[in-house]
Amino acid sequence: MNPRLEFSPERMREIGYRVVDRLVEHISTLPSQPVGAKGDPAALLAALSEPAPEHGTEFEAVLEQLECDVLRNTMHVNHPRFFAYVPGPSNFVSVMADALISGYNVFAGTWISGSGPAAVELAVIEWLRTACGFPQGAGGLFVSGGTMANLTALAVARHVALGDRMDGATVYFSDQAHSSLEKALRVLGVPSENVRKSACDAEYRLPVRELERAIEKDRVAGKRPFCVIASAGTTNTGAIDPLPELSRLCKDEGLWLHVDGAYGAAAVICDRGRELLAGLELADSLSLDPHKWLFQPFEIGCVLVRDVVQLRDTFLILPEYLKDTHQYSAEFNFTDHGLQLTRGFRALKLWMSIKVFGMAAFRAAVERGFALAEFTEARLRKMPGWEIVTPAQMGMVCFRYGGADDGAHFRLVQSILKDGFALITSTVLHGRTVLRTCTINPRTTEADIEATLERLDRLACRG
Repeated sequence: MNPRLEFSPERMREIGYRVVDRLVEHISTLPSQPVGAKGDPAALLAALSEPAPEHGTEFEAVLEQLECDVLRNTMHVNHPRFFAYVPGPSNFVSVMADALISGYNVFAGTWISGSGPAAVELAVIEWLRTACGFPQGAGGLFVSGGTMANLTALAVARHVALGDRMDGATVYFSDQAHSSLEKALRVLGVPSENVRKSACDAEYRLPVRELERAIEKDRVAGKRPFCVIASAGTTNTGAIDPLPELSRLCKDEGLWLHVDGAYGAAAVICDRGRELLAGLELADSLSLDPHKWLFQPFEIGCVLVRDVVQLRDTFLILPEYLKDTHQYSAEFNFTDHGLQLTRGFRALKLWMSIKVFGMAAFRAAVERGFALAEFTEARLRKMPGWEIVTPAQMGMVCFRYGGADDGAHFRLVQSILKDGFALITSTVLHGRTVLRTCTINPRTTEADIEATLERLDRLACRG
């Protein structure tokens, strides 16, 4: 029995050292480990479904069960040969930052409860505002990820453009846009029949001319167009919608321009990314995910709004029990700028890792993501039988094995998954199943890519 739920200082140190040793061993040996495993549902549920224990167990035994039954049945998204979806490369400084946040149990919702954390978050938001080229007066906050960032931004767009009237509200984006946008619009009450998903062009971008015609047609039909959503690096191919042209159209039509940059916007910190993302600074709102191309552990997403006052106008509700948080105008309460009152100190990991490594290291890491994708494309072009579907773009390459049908590509993914050496997954482009790699982990080597593609080639030839 331990009703105080505490340990002696000596026991806490012992437990802490064990956890850190496990983390260091895992991270330092990742290249020699399998990329991960997908557990059998029946076996996992049998191992982990039990009544809540009445009496406690030694920490070491629980840690061992965690290692055997849980952590061995995950995909290591920070593995140097995890090329599926969007990897989460992470970094050890940020891991330690998350441990500090949990240990101090920081509440980062109001200035009165967390003034230091609020000041850090404001500083890091300013770093991102500057990097993205947003003007003075822009601002934002950290959320769990791109889904919540998109929901937050679109809630502001709805509030500013529509007020309380939702009748006829109509939104536009391409068929390459992320599914989180449709979720967000559903939550916000935009009817599905007013969601316009345009077919992408040959480069998988939102076509401006077709968009212009769709807006005009909807206005004639009595609809109320209020928002265009552009992608700054789609999940399928890394495509970037024509941001300057879309900004001009939105200004002419009086529409809100939201840019979903959850995947690609962070690449703006380097020269090549800034060139590719020209026009990002013209958005009314922007989402980006530091747990992708800024190498942070989950969860940390970010939303920026061109006018930070619009965030507060959208979300500020002041009940009696929070009146003490608004005594001084200079104090910034993040809860007034988003959905969460109870919120963690997500900014710390990004702040600490940038302070420790420096922006030059982060820029070089992003540049490496571009270079690794180009290396992947070049290697595939030398391999007989393989076809490049979309060339290296924003750290991604899509490709197919010539002559193989969609089913064969799906079976190839299953074979790779079962093999465990690396992970590459599929997507569908213009009705064809293709394979796709995302190479943003700065600890991935050219040898990792070569070995993965050689293994993939053997599986394809065999199958």
